[in-house]
Amino acid sequence: MPKNSNELKFLYVIFFIAVFLYSSCSRLPNIQGKGEEFMQGVWNEDSVAFSHKLSNYTQHHFKISCDSIYIDMVTHSKVNFYEDSCFNNGVWKEYAKGVYAVRGDTLFVGATYTHASYKQKISGCYHIGRYDKNFLIKKRSADTLILESLSDQSEIKLSLKEKITCVQKEL
Repeated sequence: MPKNSNELKFLYVIFFIAVFLYSSCSRLPNIQGKGEEFMQGVWNEDSVAFSHKLSNYTQHHFKISCDSIYIDMVTHSKVNFYEDSCFNNGVWKEYAKGVYAVRGDTLFVGATYTHASYKQKISGCYHIGRYDKNFLIKKRSADTLILESLSDQSEIKLSLKEKITCVQKEL
C-alpha cells in the first residue's frame, strides 16, 4: 500500500501509461495477405525461346493465390549434373511453395523446394532448401506476364490459363 500521495500519483501515472501503451498496440490479423490483383491466377510458360539450342532450360508453371505462390518447374538438360539415378533421361520436375511481394517493377519470391504434394523437401535429387528469386516485371497485361530473372537475365514468358480470386485464409 502506498505510504504517501506521491507514491499514489506515481502508481496512477504508471497505470495510465500501461493502459495507453496496451490500447495503442494492435495485433495484425492472423490471415494471409491479399497479394497483387494482377498476379492472381494460373500462369504457364508454354515454350522457352531457343530451347533447341540450349544445353539446359526450365519451363515454369505458377499458381498464385493471394500472397501465396506455387511453382512447378520442368527442367530439360542435355548434360548430366546429377547422379545417374537422378538424371531421368534429362527431364525432371521440381516444385516450390512460398510467398511473393511486388515492389515497383520487381517480383520477390521467397519459397522452399517441395515434393509434388508441396510438403517440404529435405533430401533427394536436385534442389533442396530455399528458392529465393527476384524478377524484373518487364511486361504485364490481363493475360501475359513477362519476367526477367535478376540473377541470370533469363526471360520467363507466362500466359494466364485461369484467373483466381483471392480468398484470404487463416494462417
